[in-house]
Amino acid sequence: MKKIVIFASGSGSNAQRIAEYFKERNDARVDLILSNKPTAKVLERATKLDISSFSFNKKAFYETNHVSKLLDAIQPDLIVLAGFLWLFPKAIIKSYEGKIINIHPALLPSYGGKGMYGANVHNAVVTAKEKESGISIHYVTENYDEGAIIFQAKTKLNSEETAESLAAKIHQLEYEHFPKVIAALLEKQ
Repeated sequence: MKKIVIFASGSGSNAQRIAEYFKERNDARVDLILSNKPTAKVLERATKLDISSFSFNKKAFYETNHVSKLLDAIQPDLIVLAGFLWLFPKAIIKSYEGKIINIHPALLPSYGGKGMYGANVHNAVVTAKEKESGISIHYVTENYDEGAIIFQAKTKLNSEETAESLAAKIHQLEYEHFPKVIAALLEKQ
């Protein structure tokens, strides 16, 4: 059984979708959900899904090996960032090279980098009057949104598009594709 660890900072709807997707399969499962916010809704979702969860602060993530020890105890086959907003530590990236992926709510390399997440991305895309947007699933590196792209899916924008309507379209792409891309990556291991 392949093991997945998810990092999330907020609501956790993608984390829930991934966990539910793999509950229906017998080849992989979500073993742990980690968050940098002790009040994040993703931790409530983890409890309801009967998945172990843990929250940590900046010191535990960047200055100690607490998070690394949690990962090393599980030995995940894949670490999935699903709305996780902090830059990943170099030591963890090195330990799990090629096994850490992220989803970004735009077509990278456009609209990526520090501060480009959620509504910030959607507002920028709509303001620029782009004709399309989408999702990018990519490997995690030491820099925001610069890792090799694994998969992209697109959606068209209409003339009345708002950041909110675009966000809804992007969420649908995430829910549809993210679990399948994770499954395909695990099958290749």
